Amino acid sequence: MLTILCIATYFKGEAFLRECKAQGCTVLLLTTDKLIGAEWPRDAIDEIHSVPRDASDQAIRRHVDKVARRHRIDRIAALDDFDVEIGAMLREHLRVPGMGRTTASRFRDKLAMRMQARTLGVPVPEFSAVFNDRDVAEWAARVTPPWVLKPRSSAAALGIKKAADRDALWRALDDAGGERAEMLVEQFVPGDVYHVDSIVWGERVVFAVAFKYGRPPMEVSHQGGIFITRRLPDSSDEARAVLEMNRTLQEGLGLRRGVSHTEFIRAGGAGEAGGAADAGRVVFLETSARVGGAFIVDTIEAATGINLWREWAKVEIAGETGTYTVPPYRDEYAGIVLTLARQETPDMSSYTDPEIAMTIRKDHHAGIIVSSPAAARVEALIGAYTQRFYRDFFATQPPPERPVE
Repeated sequence: MLTILCIATYFKGEAFLRECKAQGCTVLLLTTDKLIGAEWPRDAIDEIHSVPRDASDQAIRRHVDKVARRHRIDRIAALDDFDVEIGAMLREHLRVPGMGRTTASRFRDKLAMRMQARTLGVPVPEFSAVFNDRDVAEWAARVTPPWVLKPRSSAAALGIKKAADRDALWRALDDAGGERAEMLVEQFVPGDVYHVDSIVWGERVVFAVAFKYGRPPMEVSHQGGIFITRRLPDSSDEARAVLEMNRTLQEGLGLRRGVSHTEFIRAGGAGEAGGAADAGRVVFLETSARVGGAFIVDTIEAATGINLWREWAKVEIAGETGTYTVPPYRDEYAGIVLTLARQETPDMSSYTDPEIAMTIRKDHHAGIIVSSPAAARVEALIGAYTQRFYRDFFATQPPPERPVE
């Protein structure tokens, strides 16, 4: 029987935990003190341990060392972006097989992943480290604004600042203070944003689906709006471009097994950053060694029957010497419409189309996932629901500085 240590410093991954238990594992969960009382699936967990959110690497190692005296830990799984580096550190410390810190940096550090992507021949927006003033000044003189200053190790759109000119860029760098070296600067590329969600086994992409967002997630996060994403037909030009680029990335970044959520952008046309010459060019934005958030896992399952949490658990358990095969799946379409709601408990009883695969019930949120064998039907429902959501539920608030626990 294998023992798997799952790290989740945000409340997520219930399906992963349940699948590990169903596969016969001893399941240990390491979370934060604040989440020790959360509604974890306790019937699927043998022991729950916690550390303070601001615990140092040394403190985490010492805590896990005590656990390891009683349990031989065979696998370590980091269930959130912010846990990837902790998982890598603990694997190296306990000599557990899996992704170490060098590989983990390519999935967490936006500077490292861009540099590796460029080495692989994958197009990326113009970018620069911000360690050296002269390098930043020379880069800003060469690259057309606007620019975005991004935290290297944050997730989603958290902490991103947009700069319209050099004065704004230098102010933002000054505001970063001692955290400046943890940032990078990048040319802002307007356009359509896509994501590819993958299963990787034996350093190969064995399952991948391409989706297109309604509006860029950074725009929704910073300006408000409704979150939309829907699956693209694999045969479409858009899907083929991002699926091929994703395969090159995943097979060159060093992930031996696991899942990945990766984002790309197709640049806009003349008059925008990059100009007409870049119109339609697809570039890599960022990747991660985790499943997508915002109910993307559920949307993929509605289209294919594949639950990435469960498949990820199977891949982790199979490890270095086991076997894994993607189960048979449907080749259908799905999309999600999700919004912050004015009402604490939105009344969604008037949404009754037979294509509704899931109604999302969460305080101050309204969401629907639809699925159909026809991509056009999904598009039509998303368009109609978006208009209705703005009328029935839509609310907005400033973006958080960090994820909410």
